Amino acid sequence: MFSSLRSNIIRSSLRTNTINTRFNAIRFISAETRAAIDEAVKSAPVVLFMKGTPDAPACGFSRATIQLLGQQGVDPSKFAAYNVLEDPELRQGVKEYSEWPTIPQLYVNGEFVGGCDIITNMSHSGELAELLDDANALVEE
Repeated sequence: MFSSLRSNIIRSSLRTNTINTRFNAIRFISAETRAAIDEAVKSAPVVLFMKGTPDAPACGFSRATIQLLGQQGVDPSKFAAYNVLEDPELRQGVKEYSEWPTIPQLYVNGEFVGGCDIITNMSHSGELAELLDDANALVEE
C-alpha cells in the first residue's frame, strides 16, 4: 500500500512540476527578448530561426529546411536567418514565443508556419510554394 501511495504522490508531483515548469517558462521570456523576436520576425517576409547559418547549418533539420527554401526559390533579399546557437536567451525565447518546442522555426509574413517536418510536408503537398508565392517571397522569373 505504501509503495502505491508513494507512486501516486510521485506521479502527482511530476505532473505538478511539469505544469509549473511550462507556466514558469512562459513567464520567464523577458520583455526585451520578446521585443527582439518580434522585430526579427518582422525583419523580412521569410524568417528562419535555425541552428547555424544558411551557409553552415549546425543540424540536419536546419539544413533540410534551408534546402527546401532554396528549392522553392526564396528570394535572398526577402529572407532572414537567425542563428539561435549564438544566443541562449534567443534559443529558449523563440521556443516560448511560438509555443513550439523545436528549432528550426519558419515565419512567413510574421506568422509562425512550423518546423522542419511541417515545412517538408507543406513542400510535398505544394502548400509551401503557394504560401511563399502569396507572400511575394520568391525570385521573380
